[in-house]
Amino acid sequence: MERQKRGLRVIQAKFRNRLPLPQPAVVHVRRSYAESRFGQIHLSTAYPSGGGFDERTPVICLHHSGGSGRFFNPVLREIGHDRSIYAPDLPGHGSSDPASSKATVADLAAGIGDFVDSLRLRNVDLAGYQLGALVAAELAISRPQLIRRVLLWGVPAYGVQERAALLQNVPSPGSRDDGSDVLEDWRRTLDRRGPGAPIGALADDFGDRLRAGSAGARSFAAMLEYPVSERLPLVKQSALILRLKDEYWEHSGRARASLPNGSMLDLPDYGQGFLSAAPQRFTSVAREFFDR
Repeated sequence: MERQKRGLRVIQAKFRNRLPLPQPAVVHVRRSYAESRFGQIHLSTAYPSGGGFDERTPVICLHHSGGSGRFFNPVLREIGHDRSIYAPDLPGHGSSDPASSKATVADLAAGIGDFVDSLRLRNVDLAGYQLGALVAAELAISRPQLIRRVLLWGVPAYGVQERAALLQNVPSPGSRDDGSDVLEDWRRTLDRRGPGAPIGALADDFGDRLRAGSAGARSFAAMLEYPVSERLPLVKQSALILRLKDEYWEHSGRARASLPNGSMLDLPDYGQGFLSAAPQRFTSVAREFFDR
């Protein structure tokens, strides 16, 4: 009997040795279009190869004025290992169709809401940067049953006088015949460059701003006109503010104070270009917050 048991263990060991080793998850990255009230929305998507019901809550990422969804390219694959992640071009940006000339932050949020509805998902998490942070907040307010958690950074919480001054001179690179405004804007971009931000990523983002043109300027004005101090208190979901060492460092504290269920994480070692400079750091912070 003992000999038979030993023989069985040998056979089992040989069988285990022939089993294929666990393989790392394959992450698919795709580009596609979805419909909205403003026409087609272009987006990038990353999702795990399993594609089953065991995926974690999907994440929708919203970029800044003049940018595009490729702003989130450095983190798509990493976050897409165990959930679907979507990075749409906001209306009027990237390859998406334009919004109306007087589109507000609420209008942009409604357009993204159309896209979310097309996914037929019960819950989603949001990540938003600058204008995208306000669009995320407005979507969380208007669709409280759909939005679960909200991750924000670069939240533009301007005071009344600051907003009025900025609205007098909304930048629109490419509007001067001699191109001097483009050079000035590029220099400002370099001056605001955060630690470790690759120059190539800055150039890509700068190209997006040039491409957005007047649409980017209109969305920047819409961002300035958004009543942050009135709207953020209406965000009831769990929210996390990332405070980076950039032009919105002081704004982050104001935004945090307005969020009833908000918290804030200081990241003073990073600034503008955070995602391209430290994608793994962003991914770890996002995962810790979304997976609580």
